[in-house]
Amino acid sequence: MTKEIKKQYGMLLGQYLKNQTERNLYLGQNFSRRLVQKDITPEEVISIHKESLELIYSGNDEENFTDDMRNALDFLTEFMIQYGLALGEHKTLLKNQEEMDHELELAANVQKTMLKTTIPEMNGLSIGSISIPARKMNGDYVYFQGDEKRFVGIGVADVVGKGIPAALCMSMVKNGLDTLGQPSISPSYALDVLNRIVEKTVDDNMFISMFYGRYDVVQSNFTYASAGHEPALLYKAKEKKFIELESEGLLLGVLPDVHNVEKNIILEKDDMVIIMTDGVTECRVENRFLEKSEITNLIFKHKEKSPQALAEAIFAEIEKLAQFKPLADDLTFVVIKKEE
Repeated sequence: MTKEIKKQYGMLLGQYLKNQTERNLYLGQNFSRRLVQKDITPEEVISIHKESLELIYSGNDEENFTDDMRNALDFLTEFMIQYGLALGEHKTLLKNQEEMDHELELAANVQKTMLKTTIPEMNGLSIGSISIPARKMNGDYVYFQGDEKRFVGIGVADVVGKGIPAALCMSMVKNGLDTLGQPSISPSYALDVLNRIVEKTVDDNMFISMFYGRYDVVQSNFTYASAGHEPALLYKAKEKKFIELESEGLLLGVLPDVHNVEKNIILEKDDMVIIMTDGVTECRVENRFLEKSEITNLIFKHKEKSPQALAEAIFAEIEKLAQFKPLADDLTFVVIKKEE
């Protein structure tokens, strides 16, 4: 801290105490910028202020600068030392948080690009999908594959965990499914292969649930298997009823040698298969989880809409029921409807 700074500050303070004009305040504000540029801390400014007052009140006016005033300035100096440290730490944390948020934003954009999937178009079949992350990174993943002639493959996965590790797991799932290559592949075989990949490469504390289905347009046959995933729903249009598509299976990555059993159902006109993650079924509504009957009632309410409009309507209804509070978990909802 230079003598020149102390001298200039004392002069500015003396002029203000004598004249108290707007110009004096303006000069003081400009001078404060110089202090910032020279990294003068708040407690150092108070120390300069105290010394300047002692000089101003020395001599005949010394009795006006009392011990109480000195003690008060000493207290303020000590206070500002801690305040300055805390403020510096706070600014550092904010800066680090901003950098982290920016990196997560970039990572989320990369994830969207890497995991991008296209809903296949197939005569006699309509598909709708919505997947909303609870945070920037999505721990849910929807995979589509079609050969434009006969088969459509649909996978819905949910990582037990969130953030960047979950996103990396999903990249692994996508690469595994891409390697398998054909939408005609058996769902049980697809899950068996993915299980071996996940078990070998993912940490022991991370698991993936997954539902994989294959639709055969020629035979109207939907074959499915599940690895510890939320049961899908089958809506039978003629009977106007819902059936849970139960399928036993362990989460991916728990054990190395697992064979997932697959099942088959025949779809008739306007039948729907609804696949979701536990972000739907475990959505909090008035301190409780959303009941399965509430979900089926919502689906029935909007069943005349297209699958995509239906999926979006269900999300809007859930948002309303949850009073528009932030999602506690990633939410995914996929609708497959036989049109002919």
